[in-house]
Formats: sequence, structure tokens, C-alpha cells
Amino acid sequence: QVQLVESGGGLVQAGGSLRLSCAASARSFSSYAMGWFRQPPGKEREFVAAITWRDINTYYADSVKGRFTISRDNPKNTMYLQMNSLKPEDTAVYYCAASPSGYGLGYLSRRDVYKDWGQGTQVTVSS
Repeated sequence: QVQLVESGGGLVQAGGSLRLSCAASARSFSSYAMGWFRQPPGKEREFVAAITWRDINTYYADSVKGRFTISRDNPKNTMYLQMNSLKPEDTAVYYCAASPSGYGLGYLSRRDVYKDWGQGTQVTVSS
């Protein structure tokens, strides 16, 4: 099991930026695909972005493509989500998650392929 802790959330005005971090307690961090999900108030948890461990492929939801960037620093066991040009509709609790190796890129937008989840961090974007 991988322990995950998100940080970096907060309140920001529309058009601003935030950088979320996800610290993982795992010696084999580089063997996991990692993802970011978010849950707006009153809605289901939805996919935001994912990054694989091999070949470092990335995948984004259409709603954030071009504005958000997912990255990982394997020696530091940390994943990041750089969020630029934030909109009020980006307001949500953001969660990081880890998926065991073996799932194809096309599966990484599904919640059920992720084994471990962080506690979430609140992002609020004001207009």
C-alpha cells in the first residue's frame, strides 16, 4: 500500500495559478502510474490528469487540457499538478491516486484502476 498526501490547495482568483503536490511513501514509487481526480461540490469524482511510470506518458481531461500540467519527480517520490488560468468551475477537492503497473493509458481515467488515494486538498477559485 502507498500512503499519499496532497498539499498546495487554497483560495485563488480566476486566472491565477496553483501548484498541487502529492507526496508518496513508497520505495517503488516509479513503478506506479499516478493520477489526479477532483470532486466539485455536489458532483461525482472526476478524472483530471494521469502520468505513467514508463515512457512518462501523460493524459488530460478535455476540461483542463492546455491549462494544467502533470509531472512527477521519482527520486523525491512526489507528483505535481501545475494549474494555470484557473476558472471558478475548477473549484473542487483534488485527490491524488496511485495505480499499479500494468494498466494501459486508456484505463487511467477510471477510478477503479487506482489502488491508493490521498485525503484530498481543497481548491477554491473565486470570480
